[in-house]
Amino acid sequence: MSDAAGMALDGGILASLARPGARVALADGCGSPRAAYPALSALARERGDLRLLTGWLPGPVDGLDLDAFADARTVMPGWGLRRAAEAGHVRPVPARLSAVPALVAGPLRPDLLVLAAAPGPVGPVLGAEASWVRAVIDLGVPLAVVLDPELPRATAGPPLPDAQVFVLGEAPGGPHVHTAGAPSAAHEAIGRHVAALLTDGVRLQWAPGQLGAAVVDGVRAAGVRVHADSGLLGDGVVALDRAGLLLSDPVATYLVGSPELYAWADERGRAGHPVVHRIEHTHDPSRLSADPPLVSVNTAVEIDLDGQVNVEGTRTALVGGIGGHPDYAAAATRSVRGLSVIALAAEHRGRSTRVDRLSRPVTTASHDVDVVVTEHGPADLRGLDRAERRHALDRIFPG
Repeated sequence: MSDAAGMALDGGILASLARPGARVALADGCGSPRAAYPALSALARERGDLRLLTGWLPGPVDGLDLDAFADARTVMPGWGLRRAAEAGHVRPVPARLSAVPALVAGPLRPDLLVLAAAPGPVGPVLGAEASWVRAVIDLGVPLAVVLDPELPRATAGPPLPDAQVFVLGEAPGGPHVHTAGAPSAAHEAIGRHVAALLTDGVRLQWAPGQLGAAVVDGVRAAGVRVHADSGLLGDGVVALDRAGLLLSDPVATYLVGSPELYAWADERGRAGHPVVHRIEHTHDPSRLSADPPLVSVNTAVEIDLDGQVNVEGTRTALVGGIGGHPDYAAAATRSVRGLSVIALAAEHRGRSTRVDRLSRPVTTASHDVDVVVTEHGPADLRGLDRAERRHALDRIFPG
């Protein structure tokens, strides 16, 4: 392992690792190596032939010049890359999150991985996410590492392989802090309806954000004890832990939230209870559909008359990527006593979120949706034919 800790980031090391025409993977999540963005972009401008592969970047991408790369792709365009994808600066690759490890081992195989890691007692360790990064590490490619002592040590698995690690320098900063807005009255009503569907001992998956916060508030108010098992884990898990409602160690592949969340995860990780795991574990359909029952609570941009779901965007605006939405929905429908729940407000900006025809391709098929919840209540679609499903949805999308 090259020792450059405490130094400014070494662009020379980065240049020596990136061969001509290389595809460079940029680690994603809140712990993406933001300090390396300028040096990586400068190298791409100088070379003119480097290709970029990244994923879910929830924070600002200041310093990352996507146009400097001969080709830039993302397997999850939401949040930080939304405008860049709309403008054509980065190409979104449609893929469910569970398929990304296969993509990076095959047609999107990178030649170099740039990532941030926390210093560990026997070598750098992954911090706030494992995502598909662990699959890239397993390929044996060189690892250009930014050491960040402020990252939580929250990820399961061994330290980074010493023979692959080249330290660019140290850049304290910690993971990106994401603060969700307060839930609306509609979200709060949805959260109560979702909580009423839960029983003690289920495995609960929810997405961060206003709706996710409302679901957690509903669970706390109902006093339902759950196993937390999600792709993205936000601050709600801390609230459930403090309320004594967690029945086991939480499972996630990304952390996204406040310093309080990261400190909580760091404490658990140092105590031998890491909450962050690789995608091959978190999104494994066999594990997810096994006991305890999985209740997957996801939202949607829009839903059509038959219950097909679109999460990618409207006709005019990109909202997010496919992510783990179809993974968890499909697993939940196969989980005995589990539920695949789609929760969304009946209207957005004065327009119904139920449409005759989806604005974008189907993210999650209607047969992987068990219950749809709006502020007007739940529609249980299980065991219904197409006509009955439409009628059930009519009741929670008035007008």
